[in-house]
Order: sequence, then C-alpha cells, then structure tokens
Amino acid sequence: MTILVVGGAGYIGSHVCKALKEEGLEPVVFDNLSNGHAWAVNWGPLFKGDISDDKALDAVFTQYKPKGVIHLASYIDVKESMADPQKYHQNNVEGTRHLLDAMVRHKVDQIVFSSSAAVYGHPTQTPIPEDCAGQPINEYGKTKWLAEQLLTDFYKAHQLRSVSLRYFNAAGADVSAGIGEAHKHETHLIPVTIAAALEKKPIKIFGTDHPTPDGTPIRDYIHVSDLAKAHVLALKWLMNGGTKISLNLGSGKGYSVKEVIDAIEQKVGPITREITPRNPYDPPVLVADIRLAQQTLGWTPQKSDLATIISSALEWHQR
Repeated sequence: MTILVVGGAGYIGSHVCKALKEEGLEPVVFDNLSNGHAWAVNWGPLFKGDISDDKALDAVFTQYKPKGVIHLASYIDVKESMADPQKYHQNNVEGTRHLLDAMVRHKVDQIVFSSSAAVYGHPTQTPIPEDCAGQPINEYGKTKWLAEQLLTDFYKAHQLRSVSLRYFNAAGADVSAGIGEAHKHETHLIPVTIAAALEKKPIKIFGTDHPTPDGTPIRDYIHVSDLAKAHVLALKWLMNGGTKISLNLGSGKGYSVKEVIDAIEQKVGPITREITPRNPYDPPVLVADIRLAQQTLGWTPQKSDLATIISSALEWHQR
C-alpha cells in the first residue's frame, strides 16, 4: 500500500518513511527540497515538487495512486514567521489547501497532518489537553491552526478524514539509519546547544525571568522515532474507520532550557551561556497531556527520556 509523504525528505519526514517501511507500507516522498535533503530519502522514491503546484500534485497522485497522505511540508521558524507572515501563510495554509484539493480530485480520503503545540499559544492549563487549542501567539502557530480548520472544512464538505498531530519538541535521531536533524537554519535548542558545545561557542539563553522554577522556559521533548511511530498508528486508525481527531504528541514531561543545557554539558564538557532578553512570543511552559493519543492510538513513547534523546542527537551531530 503506497502512502504519499509530503515533506518526506525532512527531519521528521525521513523518520516517518522509515517507520512506514518497517510496517510494510510503501512511502513515496513528495518534496521541493527547500528544507529537506535527497540523502534522507532511503525508503522509497522521491518525486520533486511543491505543494502549491497543482500539476506536480496531479502527476504524483496519478503515477503512484497513494491510499493515504502524511503531510509534513511546512515552514517552522517562529521568528521568521513573524518577520515574513506571507511566506508562512502561502506555504502552510494555501499549500495545504492545494494538497487537500488534489486529494479530493484523486479520491484519496485520509491524511495525517503535522500540526504543532504552537496552536495553544499561552495555554490556560498544564499539562495541555487538546481542547485547550485556538489561541496561537505567533504566525507559525496561526498557520497550523488555520490548516487544522481547513481539515475540518474538508471533512464536512468531502468526508476527507484526518488526524492532526500536535507535536511538542521533536528531538533526537535514528543514528543507525543515517538520519537526524539537519536543518539549514537550525533554531531548536538541543542541536543548537550541541553544535555550540562541539564548536566551543557560547549558547544564548533567551530570558531567565520566566515564571518557572529556574526562570527559563520549560518544554516537552519527544524522540523523533516515537513521533514517527505515532504517524503510522494514526494512519492505521484512519484505515480502520477513524474520522477526524487532533492529538498531542509529547512525552508528558517538561524540562527547562537550563536543565537541557546542563544535561548536554555533562556529556560534552563546559558550555558558556549568554543571557539575552526573553522572546515575547515564548510561552513559559508547554507540556503535553498525551492521554488521548495513548487511548486512541495505543501509543506510548519509548525513547523520549532526556538522556536517550541527547545521546542520540549528540552521536548524530558528532558523525
């Protein structure tokens, strides 16, 4: 059974393709390679194209006749989204609409969508349940929320069924498979800190005055392989008659920026820290309530303890 993995040449997408292949499914990667890498496509063919290009979408659907879609093709830099909102709305929202239109044209009715904890903004409770959504505080989060609304509209109009997976902080690597985090402009804490440590450069901490125990933001980290497994289970939920749902994907446990840097420091030696003003678009605490994903998918993270995440990320970056 063929599955179209849109954005499958990226960090999370490549791990998803491996997980699909291990389950006996055939991933076909559709990617424009603006942020992905051809070397990360190892479990099926690569079809180069953009989600806003209807002709390219029609061509890949016609050639491979996928039974389902996993959609991970998004711009993800929060700061860039504030500086260039049009770029983010054009790709993350309008691009998604083009993809959904193509699915309707080609009678493909199931999609797993890569959403984000950024849809929650400043959540009103912690851990965050799925019904807390709808208050994004940056353009990136807003585009993910709007894309989820498109999925609702397409379900009502075309019975297009979907699972929106709201990621918390994906991290780590499947080093044995030769894939890991390799963004062209890295913004995520763990790889940025590892790179700074290996290069003997200081790491910036954006604010130590947050309302948290040590003053730095607290985040929920999930190993990318656990994340990938959830995509396969979400797809199977749709194949078994599931209709529409949004699910949190995290570990259910939070670590502060300082705790993460300290843990990396234990592995690589002293890390110089520079304290800078906090980002106004940075919620102090984001930790997932993952009970609904566990109940719906029968999924539990297996590798998402901080030590395993950091060890795998460090090995990947050293290689």
